[in-house]
Amino acid sequence: MPLTEPHDDHLPQEGPVARDGAVGDPDTGGNPVESAIEPEPTLPEPVRQRIVALTAAVLPTLPADEVPVPLRRVAKFAPNRRARLGAPAIAAQLTGDPLFRQRVTARVLTDAGDLGAAVVEGTAPAAADPVEVAALAYLARPRGWRELIDASGAAVRAEVDSAVVAELVREAEQRATRAEHDRAVARVEADKLRDELARVREELGQLREESRQLARTLRETQTRERKATELLATERGRAARASAEVDAELRRARARLAEAEAAAGVARASAKEARSVDDARLWLLLETIGQAAVGLRRELALDPVDKLPADFVADAFAEQPGSAPAGPAARARDTDDPARLDQLLALPRAHLVVDGYNVTKRGFGEMSLEQQRKRLITGLGGIAAQTGDEITVVFDGAERMHGLPPAPRGVRVLFSRKGETADELIRRLVRAEPAGRPVVVVSSDREVADGVRRHGAYPLGADSLLRRLARS
Repeated sequence: MPLTEPHDDHLPQEGPVARDGAVGDPDTGGNPVESAIEPEPTLPEPVRQRIVALTAAVLPTLPADEVPVPLRRVAKFAPNRRARLGAPAIAAQLTGDPLFRQRVTARVLTDAGDLGAAVVEGTAPAAADPVEVAALAYLARPRGWRELIDASGAAVRAEVDSAVVAELVREAEQRATRAEHDRAVARVEADKLRDELARVREELGQLREESRQLARTLRETQTRERKATELLATERGRAARASAEVDAELRRARARLAEAEAAAGVARASAKEARSVDDARLWLLLETIGQAAVGLRRELALDPVDKLPADFVADAFAEQPGSAPAGPAARARDTDDPARLDQLLALPRAHLVVDGYNVTKRGFGEMSLEQQRKRLITGLGGIAAQTGDEITVVFDGAERMHGLPPAPRGVRVLFSRKGETADELIRRLVRAEPAGRPVVVVSSDREVADGVRRHGAYPLGADSLLRRLARS
């Protein structure tokens, strides 16, 4: 490869002998035009490194004014760093500065002795190092110096090729040696494996014989165990039948006793509850009729009751721990006109039943369940205070929490019990009311709306109540 990119080839070349004794370039005959046209030769890498090393060695010996400015700092480096770190600058200066090259060549040829003289004459001893000859020829540039460099490159390449061939031969010999060693190891391992296989076969024969003996022993033991098990099963069957007969008779006696006690308790509770529910329904029906029923009430001598029909349903669905969440229900809209809700609440003795989570999740579902319940119950308290109507709000028991704040006056808060949903509790509340009493159910669940409508209630959508609460 070229020493550097020839950027100063336009400089005039020196003659056959320079002023300081350096050899010129006889190939060009001292003609600057021909020297400028001739390109730099392509140098093998070992030749280029040797040229840089020779220049770096003589660089400190040059007077300071003869050292080019770019190399003055390199000349101060340590010998081992000068050729390694200053190689680019040295190569560029040798290519572009013929005068500097002549000065370096004069000292290099002096150090080279007879070899340098032979190279100047255009000949090279057969025993000389081709790299050294090519380096001196590049610096001195005698007649035929390019041929010397080409011959050196061919010799270097031949040496490299020879080294490569020798390395390949050595690797092939190593691989053959390793293969022979591996074959020997494989033969040894095969012998070991054959011995091991023979030993394993012998042990296998012994184990098979032991296995046959153990199998015979096991069969005999299993036969004895089977006979003992059959005998034990027979005895256990006799004992179990006797115990079962005794247990069955005891269960029948306990069942008859429990049935009798349950029948008596149910009869008492049913009679009491029926009497209380009938009194409440009758009292509420008469109260709904208004002042026209005052005389009839006096005639029947009915006293005001302490509980309303919804209270009895509330007692049956009192909060119980461990309730399960209700499944999803189909949602549907009925009517969402708040004016219709106002009309129904204006009826005498109206009862407003609210599907709690159906309303809260539709109106303010971004809140927590506790905040939803609190906001709805507070709003219903305001409606109860304005209208004086009875209001019951029902929540699924799965989300109930202990320690709820007391409900506002006129608002009843119920949670469905385990295994029941708020929809079923709402339908029970509606069925508990007497015929003729205005019952308004607020829910966007179509199943709830259809169910309460069959029992005479007025279903309204959740938006009607939300708009009524927003207006308040």
